[in-house]
Amino acid sequence: MTTDNTHCGGSGEGLTVYTLASGSSGNSIYIKSGKVELLIDAGISKKRIECALNSIGSTLSNITAIFITHEHSDHISSLDMISKHHKIPIYLTSPSAEAILGQPRFIHAAEYARPQSIQFDISFGRLNIRSFPTPHDSAASVGYVVTTPDSSAAVATDIGHITSDIESALYGVKNVILESNHDVNMLLSGPYSYPLKCRILSDYGHLSNEAASIFAASLCEHGTSRLLLAHLSRENNFPELAIETTRPKLPPNVSLAVAAPDAVVRLC
Repeated sequence: MTTDNTHCGGSGEGLTVYTLASGSSGNSIYIKSGKVELLIDAGISKKRIECALNSIGSTLSNITAIFITHEHSDHISSLDMISKHHKIPIYLTSPSAEAILGQPRFIHAAEYARPQSIQFDISFGRLNIRSFPTPHDSAASVGYVVTTPDSSAAVATDIGHITSDIESALYGVKNVILESNHDVNMLLSGPYSYPLKCRILSDYGHLSNEAASIFAASLCEHGTSRLLLAHLSRENNFPELAIETTRPKLPPNVSLAVAAPDAVVRLC
């Protein structure tokens, strides 16, 4: 299933951005500008990624590069299988590379890995993608800002709290995928173990609906016009609740939608 959110403008080599899957069961994002097609994360099966890409008129054979946010399984589970069949460069931070590529199950991915510093930028023609650090309980975790002369988009998930690095990276970006992982009351009263609840609520866990809504309002004050709330917890959130928490804080002309765990959703 494909859900089509409000399209963004930009002529020539603007940006097209879709979430292919979003949540604790797996994450992957597709970005296109002109002939350049990127994936951010590969946390669902190769088959699901291929089917999602086919549904929007693309294929893994078209992918120019893969960018990894961090090494948790819901962001890298199909990385090796993709590398086994497609020779796609993989950009990721050196700490994440060290955590991933020493494992035998990533033998194919290791061949195409291009480890980078925590903050790096890569250009493909008129498209630039640059990383920024995010606070999460992994070897290293980053988000990405993608820009062309006509548009800009950012991916900011797996965030324990909003930092000055995140603010600096995202202020002024037109289209933003932002984590809105959980409702705090649902999490506290839910079935998760106490240590897991503490992990999620920590400064290196995940962003709550309320924290996301406050930052979303700040983003809009600095030029964001389209928001896609992402990485929602199946157990501790509802799409309607995430929207209801954030929508009242935003200007009425700002587009707001929710990424789905098992459907393609367009940001712009």
